[in-house]
Amino acid sequence: WYDIMGTPGQGIEDDTGIRHSALAVEALIARELSRGIRPERIVLAGFSQGCAMVLHTGLRHAQRLAGVMALSGYLPLARLLETERSAANQGVPIFMAHGQSDPVIVMARAEASRDTLQRLGYAVQWHTYPMPHSVHPAEIEDIGHFLRAVLAPDSTWARG
Repeated sequence: WYDIMGTPGQGIEDDTGIRHSALAVEALIARELSRGIRPERIVLAGFSQGCAMVLHTGLRHAQRLAGVMALSGYLPLARLLETERSAANQGVPIFMAHGQSDPVIVMARAEASRDTLQRLGYAVQWHTYPMPHSVHPAEIEDIGHFLRAVLAPDSTWARG
């Protein structure tokens, strides 16, 4: 997706690479829209760097999405979100999940991302699981609940 630069917390991020990858995610969304899928029926989901990309792109996307599923990752370019975010996705439901023993993206970085999102008023559903940088069976079940909730025809989330 992008170059992992420096150490977490140093403020060194591959801005150009992140923005380039965001264009690829936007192209995927545009393809689904051209197929007749309404934006409020689209959930962006990603794991690790994919998680970072769906948070970055989904919260800046100009049309309301159904949800953002952020697994074992963090919010990149967090310092810019307040000025770059889209009002259309201010109320988008966000499912964040992280492993309690993740050696790749430490829990503190994920928690800091969650805290930033909550401070900015986003509705974050936070989940942790007894796992490293992977997926847990309980997480799969929780993902199913989230998807059913945000994609239900009568979802209060969808009405935003």
